[in-house]
Amino acid sequence: MSIEWVNRAIDDLRAWGRARDVEVDADEVRLLCDYASDYLNVNELGDFTPETFHELLLSIYPRKVIAPPESAPETVAAARTLVDYLSQAGEVDDPTAAAMRERLDDIAPKMPDALADTANFGMAKSLFSAIGPESLEQSVPIPSGEVPVPDLGEAPCDCPGCVPLPPVRLAAPESLLPPGEDTLDGWARTVTHLVQDDTGGEVTGHAELDDGLYDLLDMLYRLQARVPLGVIADFLLEMAESGEIDVAAVLDRLAARHLIEVTGDTAQLTPPAVWALREHYLALGLDAPLAPDLGAADALGLIEGLMDGVPTDAAEADIDRWLAGRAPSEAAAELLAAASGAPAVARGIAVTIVDRLGAEAAGEVRACLDDQELRPHVIHWLMARGLPAPPLTQDELLWVSVDMLALAMPAAEEDPEIFAENMAASGPPAHLIEEMWRVDHPDVVDVLELLGRSLPDSTVAKAARKAAFKARSRAIQ
Repeated sequence: MSIEWVNRAIDDLRAWGRARDVEVDADEVRLLCDYASDYLNVNELGDFTPETFHELLLSIYPRKVIAPPESAPETVAAARTLVDYLSQAGEVDDPTAAAMRERLDDIAPKMPDALADTANFGMAKSLFSAIGPESLEQSVPIPSGEVPVPDLGEAPCDCPGCVPLPPVRLAAPESLLPPGEDTLDGWARTVTHLVQDDTGGEVTGHAELDDGLYDLLDMLYRLQARVPLGVIADFLLEMAESGEIDVAAVLDRLAARHLIEVTGDTAQLTPPAVWALREHYLALGLDAPLAPDLGAADALGLIEGLMDGVPTDAAEADIDRWLAGRAPSEAAAELLAAASGAPAVARGIAVTIVDRLGAEAAGEVRACLDDQELRPHVIHWLMARGLPAPPLTQDELLWVSVDMLALAMPAAEEDPEIFAENMAASGPPAHLIEEMWRVDHPDVVDVLELLGRSLPDSTVAKAARKAAFKARSRAIQ
């Protein structure tokens, strides 16, 4: 995005509004210009078209901005003001301005529904919890490869090499042979027969579901997560050609075949099924990698592996093995050394793991008080254990607030609704947000823009957007 042309446009718009006693929502217009520049190749005001507003308000905003449906009139009003300015400033001709206004008339009743439709939101692939500055007692969550609400509507192509298979983790060999099977080779042949040959309904009770069994198992293999039963049921019903099916009975049959395991209202592949499917992929000549054992990695390898997204159970096991292999003081020293100068997500993971260590690691943790990025985290660690620690200054509180919110950004972009809910429960107060622009943090602009799009309180959200403008201006001076 070209910050310069947007800044000039907003300055000119404010001057235009003052000269005509027109109220201008400059924050909202700036968002229009920012998104038009980022996603629609608008590089100057004259590039706006009626179609630009259609894409912005009915596609970009619903996907990128968390705002209640009742806020739509405010956004449309800002767009109308922008059109008035474009027309009177000679950026667009009268017919184009008239077409823009007509298009906004069409958009206005549709935008609330677009903002409310969760189908417009991106599907979550990893999940971070948003952490506010007043909740420093909480641990920063480890990125997870779990998918809370996976979309099984379209199975990936099963052509060899079409879609890369993710690295998987295999269970201990002694748990891979299911009951009733004599050898692992025999079990692999059984699974290959079930997913590849015409079984005529002997697996699921429905011939058409047997035909689609590979798609279901392949998807579960790729997700490596517990999947809601309702999602699996929808997937099965889409494949069913014979009308109604007894989903519970189908799931029971799959479980009896040791292909899936059902826990509560979720299901996932059994460890033997994961092993057998990987053997099937290898026999097809596909690259079916194994995930590295992060418990045997160095601190940097552990952090990078967790950043790639690891199912929660596997991540916890990796961390436990990693910590078991070294003394607490050694673990703290390695993790904090790897975190020094690292991006916020990597630093957050390191700090989370160090937070599991007891006071015996205090010497190595305290040694990082001179690291300006780690210092606020170190102070919190010491205070949480009742150990002597300097007080957090206001600047340090602001910095660590931005740092912890930066950790949440990847998941917030993927699942804005969850982020907005967390922010409503534990988001930073307006007076703190208003001062964040002063923080010398590489992610401060992105964090403030995220808050401006996500905070449910429109007043606080506007404060975040204003702070983002200040931080952005400060960065280019």
